[in-house]
Amino acid sequence: MIGFFRSAREDVAAVFASDPAARSYFEVLLLYPGLHAVWAHHLSHWLWCHHMRFLARYVSQVARLFTGIEIHPGAEIGRRLFIDHGMGTVIGETAIVGDDVTLYQGVTLGGTGKEKGKRHPTLGNNISVGSGAKLLGNITIGDNCRVGAGSVVLRNVPANSTIVGVPGHIVLRDGKRVVITDPKDIRDPLSDVIIKLAMEVHELREKFQRHSHERLGAEPSAAPDGEASIPNIAPEELFQDDYQI
Repeated sequence: MIGFFRSAREDVAAVFASDPAARSYFEVLLLYPGLHAVWAHHLSHWLWCHHMRFLARYVSQVARLFTGIEIHPGAEIGRRLFIDHGMGTVIGETAIVGDDVTLYQGVTLGGTGKEKGKRHPTLGNNISVGSGAKLLGNITIGDNCRVGAGSVVLRNVPANSTIVGVPGHIVLRDGKRVVITDPKDIRDPLSDVIIKLAMEVHELREKFQRHSHERLGAEPSAAPDGEASIPNIAPEELFQDDYQI
């Protein structure tokens, strides 16, 4: 019981440290659903660990009803977690959240399939996850990271990084900007489609040139109508500027 009150005091202090809108202890204690959800999870997690699984789930669902935040009783939550405007926030069963983490509304720490075992993200210490961000699968987010609003993160992120985009890619690491020179570093399915289309267009232009040369009886190196021949440029080079951060 003493440990709970000590933890509750830390949680309140974390609200004042993270939210400039917090004005009084009375307001924070009564009007911050993120705080209520964290406290309810302390109880549900204790029940879960003592094999009272149904009661643990019941407590978590009651907390979800009143706060709009769903934290599975099996999730491991560190100290001083702050969930700001937490409506729609979901933390899965095998998720692990470190100390001094801030989650904004609509954040999902979820899985990517029906696999058993560890299937939710692990967050280190001192991490901020922006509104609507989705961190999916058994991935690890290193300490001191920032995840941009609306990002979808599907792979591990090293410590001291800032990650944005869909899918998420690193734009800052150790305080230095990361410049993406290879589109495949983003692993965006749409980018792959564009690259393939560019390659097909390039091949079609080469075939058209060869066909024109054969019909006109010109040398293969000469372009029709006096145009310069098209250089053999890889699609990655054609679209390289589009991926500069």
